[in-house]
Amino acid sequence: MATGSDGAREAGPRGRRLLAALVGLYMCAVAVALEVSVGKTNVVTALNGSDVLLPCVFTTCIGFWDLVFTWSYNDSTTLCRGFIKSKAVEPKVQSENFRVVFVGSTTGKDNNISIVLLSVDFSDAGKYTCHVKNPREKGNAEHSSYIELQVVHKLVVADNTLTLIIVAVVGGLIGLLILFMVVKKVVLFIIKKTQDGKKECLVSSSGNDNTENGLAGSKAEQKVTPKA
Repeated sequence: MATGSDGAREAGPRGRRLLAALVGLYMCAVAVALEVSVGKTNVVTALNGSDVLLPCVFTTCIGFWDLVFTWSYNDSTTLCRGFIKSKAVEPKVQSENFRVVFVGSTTGKDNNISIVLLSVDFSDAGKYTCHVKNPREKGNAEHSSYIELQVVHKLVVADNTLTLIIVAVVGGLIGLLILFMVVKKVVLFIIKKTQDGKKECLVSSSGNDNTENGLAGSKAEQKVTPKA
């Protein structure tokens, strides 16, 4: 039978875990309840007459319901409005411009509320802002992120000729350096072998000379004096 002290010991860790979870949720709600992003860069360049994707995603750590989002042009013209009942339901979108097509989805991993602008022309250049408002967030604050659209007559292809020349020259120099080092090692090896061979020849020649001259330590036969 569990005593009161046993129950207190069991409740202690459980209570601490619950408190930590509540603190984490509170910090999440205060710090980054909802964040809107248009990608790594907010500058998009499009060719005149082409279709261009204007990306936008939002993240939230407190969930959402009855979420509202809009796209605006130059902070004055509304392009489309969207309403999302919950994470399990796809957005209901109303477009204010026939050239604006909603291509996002919020039932998957990402909360994607991107649009495509059809047949852009030079007059479409400007600031496109994605606004998001989540009623679950305290104060019902609105968050946004924007894209600067640039429309050009011709896309400029970067000339990489100089870069390729530099890479080729550097690669050639490195190759020559490696070849020089290999040749140097081979030459030094040959020189060492040649010097070792000469030393062996000198030692052998010196030994033969000593033997022929009958020097001490040589193998010359000594004459035996006959007894009287």
